[in-house]
Amino acid sequence: MKNISLYKSMLALAIILLLIAIGFVLSGETARSGLFLIPSFVALSVGFRGYNSLKGFSYTILIFAAAVTALFYPHLFVEWNGFKFASLIIPLIQLIMFGMGTSMSFHDFVGVVKAPKGVFLGVISHFIIMPLLGFTLASAGMRFFDFSPEIAAGIILIGCSPNGMASNVISYLAKANLALSITITAISTMLAPLVTPLLMKLLAGQFVEINVLHMMLDILKMVIIPIGAGLLFNTLFSGKMKWFDNAMPFLSMFGIIGIIVIITAAGRDSLMNVGLLLVLLVLVHNLCGYLLGYWSGRLFNMSERDCRTIAIEVGMQNGGLASGLAKGMGKIATVGLAPVIFSSFMNITGSLLASYWHRKPVDDGGKDLSGQI
Repeated sequence: MKNISLYKSMLALAIILLLIAIGFVLSGETARSGLFLIPSFVALSVGFRGYNSLKGFSYTILIFAAAVTALFYPHLFVEWNGFKFASLIIPLIQLIMFGMGTSMSFHDFVGVVKAPKGVFLGVISHFIIMPLLGFTLASAGMRFFDFSPEIAAGIILIGCSPNGMASNVISYLAKANLALSITITAISTMLAPLVTPLLMKLLAGQFVEINVLHMMLDILKMVIIPIGAGLLFNTLFSGKMKWFDNAMPFLSMFGIIGIIVIITAAGRDSLMNVGLLLVLLVLVHNLCGYLLGYWSGRLFNMSERDCRTIAIEVGMQNGGLASGLAKGMGKIATVGLAPVIFSSFMNITGSLLASYWHRKPVDDGGKDLSGQI
């Protein structure tokens, strides 16, 4: 009872702080509202932890708290005593990818042999649907909303990126095919050094200069090598370092928050100019990915469980990698904005989708189960 009272108190505090923040905004003192809006998000995140139906959103709310902090006080996250925080982005991505590797095993790749149809469809759908959606939305943004070429390129970049580990968590919560989800993530990630740069050259080359070889090397450095090291670490020390296994998810979570804060601070001016419109296009990108991914599975007569998996694998992207590639291009404050927004909101939409599917029985209706691993 004591813990429940604490969580309720935090929710009440969050509402009070939010109302004060709104009061400052209405009175024209927007700058001061941040002093109350930021702790409001933090209190809300803590309060959500006390309820099973809301617990899954706690981390996402914390991400919003971090992003809002960067928007109100960008100078704190750009540079300190001559040290530019943007230089931390690639090491943080490598840490996250290493953590991803430690949670995988070489057995994850066996799924290609056991369920080639599901894996092939999931990977192909991912690398066709999301890049083309990104290109369409980016072109619309430039034509109708006056987006700069670099902002548009960022929308395409997140579309050309591979899946992230978040999709595996959402697949588990949605009662989808977790083994298939892990395999699609693994394969799309391994294909990324070749596929992502080529897609970017094809679709975004008209917006910004794309150095295919440089991007390939960046992905190898940020993804393949750290994941390989993580796989090796898992093979050698699996189950022998419990403290490390418990710590890695938290390190990865704070790594993602760090990346979002740094990029949000760096691109604050651009974000203030196109913020709501960019958020809208990114949400459309994400939601259409779920929808088209699901129906691509239906089109090829996959089971309900596998259709859910493909929907999640298509709709959720590796925003950290996209942010790192934007950093490698030297355009973190513009190209890097869409990946940051996408990463933030896909956790919300993914959690809502998982919650809906979790309560809905899986009815395969005699459909093909060959996609199951």
